Amino acid sequence: LCAGISYRHMRNMTGLRKNAMVAIHHELNKLAGPGASSWISQVQRRSSLLSSRIEEEERGYSEEEMSYVKQGEDALKKAINILSEQDGWTVETVAANGDKVLSKVLPDIGKVFKLEVVLEQHPDNLYEELVDNMEQMGEWNPNVKEVKILQKIGQGTMVTHEVSAETPGNVVGPRDFVSVRCAKRRGSTCFLAGMSTKHPQMPEQKGVVRAENGPTCIVMKPCAEDPNKTKFTWLLSIDLKGWIPKTIINRVLSQTQVE
Repeated sequence: LCAGISYRHMRNMTGLRKNAMVAIHHELNKLAGPGASSWISQVQRRSSLLSSRIEEEERGYSEEEMSYVKQGEDALKKAINILSEQDGWTVETVAANGDKVLSKVLPDIGKVFKLEVVLEQHPDNLYEELVDNMEQMGEWNPNVKEVKILQKIGQGTMVTHEVSAETPGNVVGPRDFVSVRCAKRRGSTCFLAGMSTKHPQMPEQKGVVRAENGPTCIVMKPCAEDPNKTKFTWLLSIDLKGWIPKTIINRVLSQTQVE
């Protein structure tokens, strides 16, 4: 069974991975007698978590739902790769308190922006606001007029429709986005990644320019000095569409992150 699930075409067979995990867990239980080593206990816990995840995956997602899950995971992977590369970033904007927005031009994506700050909030509080209370974002974010969840798939994937607020002087008119979002926790670190997608419930709206984003990502993890504070990293990549000079777009996007 273990050998079988190492091959992609067999791993996708309904029920095979679940049976393999049950078998592995059964063997671990036989090993974990009195005085079992800590690594066996750790592997047991991890295999139980993986079994639960596999059961969720195999409960019957449609092809469309699996497509959104894959898009979200791809966005997260691309965003992490971008953020892990430390070279080539230049300063775009410096806020009054010293916070900096950095930027970099990437092939096939264009200009991306990165903000790294420390926030006086526990990561769980921020995760709750950004993920669990996503539809209330317009109440406190000056750049967002409305967020609506169009579809949820499992615990960590959702498709959303967002409408941006008008910029001062209406320099950039109303924009809307349809995005797939992937929310994940890895240990004490939380991720919220996204990218543009299409959804049958939300075709392009008359009078509103449909912009595109992605990959975008917010990373939240406890500060080493104070776990009640959060190291907050925000990767932003947006194509606002329309006939707007790049200099104006860049200024608007970097200022959006500061706000």
